[in-house]
Parts: sequence; structure tokens; C-alpha cells
Amino acid sequence: MNKIRMQLMLCGGTGCESTGSDGVKEALEQEIKKQGLAEEVEIIVTGCNGFCAVGPVMVVHPEGIFYQKIKPGDAPELVEEHFLKGRPVKRLLYKEPGSRDLIPKMDDIPFFSSQMFRAMRNKGLIDPEIIDEYIARDGYFAAAKALNEMTPDGIVDEMLASGLRGRGGAGFPAGMKWRFAQQAEGDVKYVLCNADEGDPGAFMDRSILESDPHAVLEGMIIAAKAINAHKGYIYCRSEYPLAVKRLGIAIIQAKEYGLLGEDILGSGFDFDIEVYQGAGAFVCGEETALMRSIEGKRGMPRPRPPFPAHKGLWEKPTILNNVETLANVPQIILKGGEWYASVGTETSKGTKVFALSGDVNNIGLVEIPMGTSLRTLVYDIGGGVPKKRKFKAVQLGGPSGGCVPEEHLDTPIDYEAIAKVGAIMGSGGAIVMDNRTCMVDMARYFMDFIQDESCGKCTPCREGTKQMLLILENICKGKGRPGDIERLEELAHVVSRSSLCGLGQTASNPVLSTLRYFRDEYEAHIEEGECPAKVCPDLVKFEVDPKLCKRCGLCFKDCPSDAITWKKKEVAVIDKDKCVKCMSCYDRCKFDAIM
Repeated sequence: MNKIRMQLMLCGGTGCESTGSDGVKEALEQEIKKQGLAEEVEIIVTGCNGFCAVGPVMVVHPEGIFYQKIKPGDAPELVEEHFLKGRPVKRLLYKEPGSRDLIPKMDDIPFFSSQMFRAMRNKGLIDPEIIDEYIARDGYFAAAKALNEMTPDGIVDEMLASGLRGRGGAGFPAGMKWRFAQQAEGDVKYVLCNADEGDPGAFMDRSILESDPHAVLEGMIIAAKAINAHKGYIYCRSEYPLAVKRLGIAIIQAKEYGLLGEDILGSGFDFDIEVYQGAGAFVCGEETALMRSIEGKRGMPRPRPPFPAHKGLWEKPTILNNVETLANVPQIILKGGEWYASVGTETSKGTKVFALSGDVNNIGLVEIPMGTSLRTLVYDIGGGVPKKRKFKAVQLGGPSGGCVPEEHLDTPIDYEAIAKVGAIMGSGGAIVMDNRTCMVDMARYFMDFIQDESCGKCTPCREGTKQMLLILENICKGKGRPGDIERLEELAHVVSRSSLCGLGQTASNPVLSTLRYFRDEYEAHIEEGECPAKVCPDLVKFEVDPKLCKRCGLCFKDCPSDAITWKKKEVAVIDKDKCVKCMSCYDRCKFDAIM
């Protein structure tokens, strides 16, 4: 007889693992055993819960009590007070920044209450390494329906009716891509999953794979039936060891259950999946470069047409979708395209997953309906900018995206609306920046990334990004010259119009968007030799404001060059001759006393 009366859903995603969830699990196990509760309290290690800012996190069912920032030393109190006596430990409950009110239940926390889970419907609710838990939540029901009850045309029709657009960045209709591959001639076809997530600040695909790998496998099975493919590959970067591990476990389990391999579910349909680990090249996120990499060649894009739907992997018809796109597929097939299309905007259906990071209180993984405003994402879900600083911009789309300033925060999240304000949806990275961010330096950072990751195959991207980076570096160093802004704009347009692949075609977006909204910062760097945000070291001199200094000595303790003099109860003083402008004092000061 099952005596379990309490389940502890402990986050075991990469984020919570990095803050010690493994140690929390061990401590809880020991304490539960010590108190004789081993048959009554069950610990389930889930994937990413989503609320990375307060990890490690744990949800206690059936009450739904949400615990945050748990440490191994908290185990005895949790077991004694809550699991034995039924009294939640208040000091570990969540409260909004700046508020004294405790919020015990997960569903009442604003971070979660404004979200809608579809691609991430199983996050934090199942053990991703146990296939039975996925099946218990209708897992593989859609695959069974597609294989035994639907024709390939019927599957594609449902995908088209759903309006699902590719979540990898381009936003091309998934159903249309499947139709092209379905109609392409060829006895051998392939289904690929792009898990080569390379944008700085992006962790959407990683988290889905860690928390719900079977959803992606099921999506690929359905896609394979739609185009009559019998082999699939998941291209996952090797920097995602936990995702790779859980994918491997999921594939083995699916084969044992007859859900992969020959004659799946007695349908007569054969399909197998293999994980291919990429070496971390950003350009391999581009579909043709990814395919060349799987073939064992150097990951470099090729001209299109022909498109992969006709000539892809090994020159065979191929469809490539990213992790989030495929995770949506089972629910579309199970509940219908019209059900999926009932949420979203006219041109952008369903939900979108974002990795929310940067200068925002609630860093984490977010899934919201299309059409939700950027303001809701940043303030209602993200909790706004910390330390009462002023919001400056949100970077959408990573190195290929653009910066959206405060004046456009009411822009609805859909592909066309985001493009109108100079950004792109991208795969879902959203980096919030406060008023201490230099937009010229930010553009320099992303251009440095792009230039380093360019495969070098085409001249516009190889040489154009190099010249743009040189101009941006000179501006940040105070060496900008009249005409640099115009040269940047000219180069940006040439690179975007003439590059071979999406990497080069969108490389200029951070530069163009910052010039569009923050041109005055560029002009201040060039004409006045000043960095308005006081970030570029070559354009600032460091001084301590005696009115704001709290005489704490934090800047003194962090200075690597012994340039700061400080004594207890005295204002710190910076020796400009010794100062190396490393920014450590500026970053360390909690009171904005460093000028």
C-alpha cells in the first residue's frame, strides 16, 4: 500500500545544481530517514523550475508550498517543522522584492501567475529521467494518435492550422516547412532538432531538454511520420552535459518501451534518433552549417536554394526545428491546431519561452502568450529593475537582435511588432539593462562575439564585422572620429544585405538599434570624450563622492591595484595614478558613491 503523503519537487536543472541542489537532496534524504519518514515523504528531482533567481527551489505537494534559496543546513528544520508538524518554514518562503508579505504557494507568486505553460507544461512536475512520469501526463499519446490514426497530410494540416512558427528565430511556419519536405522526392529523409543554443543569455532549449526530453522526442516522431523519415538527429552543444545525459536516458527508455526503433506501437512505422554533440560553434546554429557538421565537415553555411526541405542532410530532404518548436508539437496533435491557435495574435500563435536575465529582479525561464507586452515581461513577471535603478533597454534576439528602449515597452510580443521596433524575436533571449549600461559598449560586446564566431566563408561578414568592431572599440576608447557613426551605418547595411547566412545578415542589428535609440551616447563618446553611463574605462576618472560614501570599505577591499586608501569611519580616497580603471570599486559599491 502506498503510504506517500508528501512529494518534494526539488529543482535539479543546471541553474539549481550550480547553487547546491545536490547537497540539499542528500541532506533532506538523511534527515527524512533519521525522522522515520522515508515511506511517507518522497523526493522527486525535476528539471528546471524556471525561477532561477531564487534557487535552489522546491515545491511541496499536495499543498503547493514554494521554498526558495534552500541550503543543506535547512533540512533538519524543514523536516521537523513542516514534514512532521505541518508548519511551513516561513524564512524560506518567497516574498516580492521590497515587500514584507510572504507568498507560500507557487501559483500565487507573480512570476508564475502571469505565465501560460505549453512548451514547458511538464517543467518542475516530473522526474525527466523516468519515462512513466511523462506518460502519466499524456506523454506519447499524440505520437500514438499520429502513427495509428492520422495520415501524413492530416498531421501537416493540424500543424498549419495551429499557426506554429519556428521558435529558433526566423519564425517560418513549421507546418509549411513540413509540407515542403513531405512533397519532396526521395526515399531517404531526415528530421533534425536544433539544440545548438549559442546566444549569450539564452538557456531556453537547455532547460526544456533537462526538464522534459520526451516531449522533444515525441515531437520528432510525429514530424517523421509527417514526412516519412526514419532517422533523426538532435544536434546539442557539448556544453550542455545534463541535457545530453537526460536525452540519452530518454532515448534508451523510449526504445525499451517500443516508442523508438522498428514498428513503433505496432504501427509499422520505423524511426530512430541519435544525439550528435556539437563543439560550440555559434554558426552551427544556422541550419545548413549544422547539417554539414553532422556530416563530419566543417560547419559552414551554404547558399540557398536549394533549401534543406529538398536538399539538406547528405543532400536528402530534411526538416530542422528547434527544441521549443518540437516541444509544442505533441500538444498540437493531441488537442488540435485550433486549440493551439486560440492563444496569441493574428500572425503569432501560441506561447513563447524567454530566458529573462540581466538587470532584472526575477531572472529565470518564462513562457507567456504571444501578444503579451514587453512591459509585462520586464515588470510584472521580471519584477522590474533591482536597487531602484532606471530601466534603459531590453535586448531581444541575442547577437542577432536589437535593443528596445522604454518608450517601446508596451510593444506586444509577436514577430512583426518586435521587428518594427528594430529587434527580432530570436530564440528567446531577453537581457534587461539598467541606466548603468553603456549602449556603445553593449554593441561592441555583441559585435566582438559575432566577429569571433563568424565562420569567415563570405567576405562581407568576415571583413565587415571586423571593421565595425574596430570602429566600436575606438569609440569606446575615446579615439572615435567624426564620420564614424556614418561609416558604421554604411558598413552595417552592406553586411546585412550581402552576407551569405543569417549570422551575417543579422550581425548589424545591435549596432543599428542602438544607433536608432541611443545615438546621443555615440555622439557623447566621439564629440565630448565622455561615456554617459560611466562604463568605458578610458573615458572616465574615478572619484569617491563623500556625500554618498558610507565608509564601509568594500571598494578598498576589492581594489586589485591598492589604489584606494581607507580607514574605519573615513571616506575612501582613490589614487588616480595607481588606478587601473578595472571597475571593481564601481561594481562593488552598493551606494553609487563611485563617480
